[in-house]
Amino acid sequence: MAESDAPHAPTGRDSEVSGEALKQNADQQSKEGSDSGFEDAEKAGKPPPNPWMDPKSFPDGGAKAWLTVIGSSACLFVSFGWVNCVGVFQEYYQTNQLKDYTASDISWIPALQIFFMLFGGTFVGRIFDDYGPRYLLLVGTFLHVFGLMMTSISTKYYQILLSQAICSPVGASMVFYPAFTCTSTWFFEKRGAALGLVVAGSSLGGVIFPIMIIHLIPEVGFGWTMRICAFLILALLIFANLTVRSRIPPTKRPFSAIAFIRPLKVPSFSLLAAAVFFFYWGMFIPFTFIVEEAQSHGMSLRLANYLVPILNGASIIGRTVPNAIADKVGRFNVMIIMSGFTTILILAMWLPATGNAALIVFAALFGIGSGAGIGLTPALCAQVSPIQEIGIRSGTIFSIAAFAALTGSPIGGQIIADTHGSFRYAIVFGGVNCAIGTALFIVTRITLVGVKMTKI
Repeated sequence: MAESDAPHAPTGRDSEVSGEALKQNADQQSKEGSDSGFEDAEKAGKPPPNPWMDPKSFPDGGAKAWLTVIGSSACLFVSFGWVNCVGVFQEYYQTNQLKDYTASDISWIPALQIFFMLFGGTFVGRIFDDYGPRYLLLVGTFLHVFGLMMTSISTKYYQILLSQAICSPVGASMVFYPAFTCTSTWFFEKRGAALGLVVAGSSLGGVIFPIMIIHLIPEVGFGWTMRICAFLILALLIFANLTVRSRIPPTKRPFSAIAFIRPLKVPSFSLLAAAVFFFYWGMFIPFTFIVEEAQSHGMSLRLANYLVPILNGASIIGRTVPNAIADKVGRFNVMIIMSGFTTILILAMWLPATGNAALIVFAALFGIGSGAGIGLTPALCAQVSPIQEIGIRSGTIFSIAAFAALTGSPIGGQIIADTHGSFRYAIVFGGVNCAIGTALFIVTRITLVGVKMTKI
């Protein structure tokens, strides 16, 4: 059946489309050339067909589904939650093991840590689609914990780089992506809320890990601090290995390099990827420099360090409430609002802020805005992807975001250096990129349903 002859459904919750039409669309998407339907529909200026299976086949609840959500939240706690606190190590390394290195040299440790965790998504996604989550979770648990254990006994730059910036995040990547993809297979109508609860785990980790590190290093030293964190991560990942399951059985396919590129030929997916890149490119500027920028305005080091847990604590709201609302009014609609809100915060609040109160309020509000941006990304990816390719497509989106994470902070640091320590133009760089990302989210929405006011 030609794609142009198939009934077209609004993207999102396709309640107006018959179950029979949805099944036909799902069957067609499962074929190797499933993306041609997206391309033909978009070239014809029509909304693409629903890429998912019959919504009635999704349980949207039940013991296995919610255990997967809880286990996946634990995965985000130990992966993205750990990455959220890596900035705490910057000052410690500068005054201890790596005091002979420049701040720029040391900054590559957190930059590479974020990059390897996100960039591994394309390959992890392919393995997930072929074999499911079991082997990824097992290997990821070992690598993540082993890397941190090795960091605890590292004293040289190359040792910390290999253990904390490469080994550990590669393992974290293997538990990060299955958390999203497994949850997406269990939920349809409640997908946004479920993914929001999963992503909230990273916020909780981003609050607990920095506080643990700040208090444990003076008490038990760096080595045992890292080991205690590694043991906590191990315990949570054992639980995740026992609970995280995919509803869809894996489908092994012959390896093809084009499988990694083909999704980008679909206009809606490529626009979404570009939007995520620019939004993340700007969003990581506050994450990286908020402590240092606050100190430049006279905030004490102790209070400035707590801006990170304040930001991550507030992001629990941003990663849950907007996702639940998105299930009712449309995920793209909420993403546009929250990304625009984040842009305004950076340019209209952080840029002119100088006092402690203003910076603390900014950290909390930015946590909500950026948390929504992170929490809704997998839901948007799922909305424009066939279920059989959800792993590789989620990985592709986050791999593109990895280059934003890798380059955004170094560019911001170079701007600060070139302006003799001024943060003004680095903040502008972050805000403008978030604005570009917001504009591209709007263009993606228009590509899917036009300018009409509807749930999408």
